[in-house]
Amino acid sequence: MPSILIVDDERAIRNTLKDILEVENYKVDTAEDGKQALEKVQNNKYDLVFTDIKMPNMDGTELLEAIVNERGSSLPVILISGHATVDIAVDAIKKGAYDFIEKPLDLNRILITTRNALEKNVLVQETSKLKKKILSQYEMIGNSAALQAIKNDIAKIAPTDARVLITGPNGAGKELVARAIHEQSARVKAPFIEVNCAAIPTELIESELFGHEKGAFTSAIKMRIGKFEQAEGGTIFLDEIGDMSLTAQAKVLRALQEKKITRVGGEKDITVDVRVIAATNKNLKEEIAEKRFREDLYHRLSVILVKVPALNERLDDIPLLAEHFITAICGDMGIPKKPISDKALALLQSYSWSGNIRELRNVIERLIILSEKTIEEGDVEKYS
Repeated sequence: MPSILIVDDERAIRNTLKDILEVENYKVDTAEDGKQALEKVQNNKYDLVFTDIKMPNMDGTELLEAIVNERGSSLPVILISGHATVDIAVDAIKKGAYDFIEKPLDLNRILITTRNALEKNVLVQETSKLKKKILSQYEMIGNSAALQAIKNDIAKIAPTDARVLITGPNGAGKELVARAIHEQSARVKAPFIEVNCAAIPTELIESELFGHEKGAFTSAIKMRIGKFEQAEGGTIFLDEIGDMSLTAQAKVLRALQEKKITRVGGEKDITVDVRVIAATNKNLKEEIAEKRFREDLYHRLSVILVKVPALNERLDDIPLLAEHFITAICGDMGIPKKPISDKALALLQSYSWSGNIRELRNVIERLIILSEKTIEEGDVEKYS
């Protein structure tokens, strides 16, 4: 049941609002001034606050500012006043109020605004939870010296706009490093666009990266915005760049040099502001020697080189990684968290992980499904 706080120095107003909202099955609390209301907000969980503006001790505007400073937008505040002006209403919205309602109060307006505010609050909370869940999927787990060195490098690299080339074996976590750089950069509020260069056919990679104009080729029935334009102001992550065709490499080189792209079939130059992070599991110097990768592009991309260690180089992190995967996988499955014994962890640490962290996660998921109440050493021997 949503909980609503009504703040007004007039008892009649408080009681009228309380009666209206309780009929709609809302839980309602009241306060007679801003100071009393702030104490209640600090000690109770409310989903919405209605507050008058003119009150003794602390007025509604001061209460609004205090709530915004303490709770941000997680607690919507609706201001009410019998002395309303356009300037007061605009100022209230600028300071973070959800809405502004004039006295005398209109029953329908009160109920509609209440419902909309509560629905928006639910959406904000769900969005926040989803964002945290998504970010947790890309969290870099571990305390090993190898991983700490990577985290230290990220902290230095992220605030700059320097291009980064990430190397390392498949499944080691190159994407996590790229996302961490973006999340700690000034571009964090702009898009992070990932392109798997190995998964896109050679004939489509240019259209994917730079977009195309209508009629540029047979199936181009409408204009398409490419990944570089989608990443405007943010970061584009070119994963497995060692698999990109030489033709596409030349266009990427131009984008890096001139900060301009041209859509396939287009003639107009489009200026782009993106940070480029690339990754590969290949030895690009060998690819250059074999004429499969442009040396000038390599030097453009590798302003900063980051080598991600294989899991076999950070075996000390396996207990933390296993705990993280168990928590996440059991949560996704909707089952109680399954404990893992010390002997089982020790056995996992003794293995050679050719598939790196990706392989470890698959093994943990298998163990969760096939083991009994606890993941034991015998389960690891049997199912890994």
